[in-house]
Amino acid sequence: MRVGLFTREFPPQVYGGAGVHVDYLSRELARQIEVEVHCWGPQNSDEGNLHVRGSEPWAEITNGTEDKFKGALEAFSLNLTQVKALEGIDIVHTHTWYVSMAGYLAKKLYGVPFVMTTHSLEPLRAWKAEQLGSGYAMSSWMERTAILDADAIVAVSKGTKADILRAYPDVDPARIHVIYNGIDLAEYQKTADTSALVEYGVDPAVPYVLFVGRITRQKGVTHLVDAISYLPPETQVVLCAGAPDTPEIADELRTKVEEARRNHPRIVWIEKMVTKQEAIQLYSNCRVFCCPSVYEPFGIINLEAMACRAPVVASATGGIKEVVVDGETGYLVPFEQDPVTSFPLHPEIFARDLAVRIQHLLKDAEKCRRFGDAGRRRVENIFSWTAIAHQTIELYQRLIEKHKAGAQHEPTVSNERKQHAHE
Repeated sequence: MRVGLFTREFPPQVYGGAGVHVDYLSRELARQIEVEVHCWGPQNSDEGNLHVRGSEPWAEITNGTEDKFKGALEAFSLNLTQVKALEGIDIVHTHTWYVSMAGYLAKKLYGVPFVMTTHSLEPLRAWKAEQLGSGYAMSSWMERTAILDADAIVAVSKGTKADILRAYPDVDPARIHVIYNGIDLAEYQKTADTSALVEYGVDPAVPYVLFVGRITRQKGVTHLVDAISYLPPETQVVLCAGAPDTPEIADELRTKVEEARRNHPRIVWIEKMVTKQEAIQLYSNCRVFCCPSVYEPFGIINLEAMACRAPVVASATGGIKEVVVDGETGYLVPFEQDPVTSFPLHPEIFARDLAVRIQHLLKDAEKCRRFGDAGRRRVENIFSWTAIAHQTIELYQRLIEKHKAGAQHEPTVSNERKQHAHE
């Protein structure tokens, strides 16, 4: 079996959870089947069963196109490029809207089954219009067209499955399969190394609250910064936050951080996406990891933190509720959400409630240890990449067998003509 995996992100160009997912999934799948990865970038390599083919968007789009829809056109051009030369593919599998049309087109052109993993849903991310401008209408069309045509849709959580049915009520629930995100248990382990902390100005001797993620409305980092005002002035907060969606949201966060520092001077802002090894150090040595996302189909960062034995304070939304166990591996903070944007209807209450749970753990080192140990056990028991790759391959096999059976029963052209003549 040979699967074509389509993704925008692939190492070394990874900036979000979907890229992390494809990185680990592709390597685990390649232990058992042939994997051909088509990504956005200059990558081109062959290593055992793993074949990586990078592509670039059309030059005509990157030069002189209006910024307000350039991103969507770049993605569409990349989709067209990626389907030109697939090598003996038995099934295609896409990740995120950026490559969803590549799967749709590959199904039509090569006659193979099409699997689509939804790491998020465009109708539930109205704030993306701030980043994509009028291109948001195009990204939404690309996702909708593909999701209605896919032979199988992989939801990364039960909550995501419910979201799919809410956003796309025409989708047959039988086509949606829940397969969780995973974690490399050997790589993500607690370490006592603090060299990265010292390098970035974090005091290892002072307990700290940690955030890791992109600067985007979805990740809710501004709500955590608002929560700082409810914490003691000596609280150390580490914001590992980079890759802003827009210059405007980066400026907004900068203003909030500067205001918070007036009374809380121990705020350390690492304004870039750190290396994996540095992130593991930050997770391992924090007192509390905070995930204040307003929309999160899964939230792989919580797995990373739990694997490093960090207790988690997270918003009670989406797939997070299937990862973090309230009162066992951390605390879930509920909030009332706007039905369109997912933003908190009462942001000041959400910020205060985040601070209450964070402060509770900051004061209780023993509970943090228990929560951290429980989090590690939960990750080991449920979220290994080996199990996730096995479930994915089983889905591929069922779809390929169904596709072959359907092809065998399709009438030939002559039979169709005979039937029409008889009628």
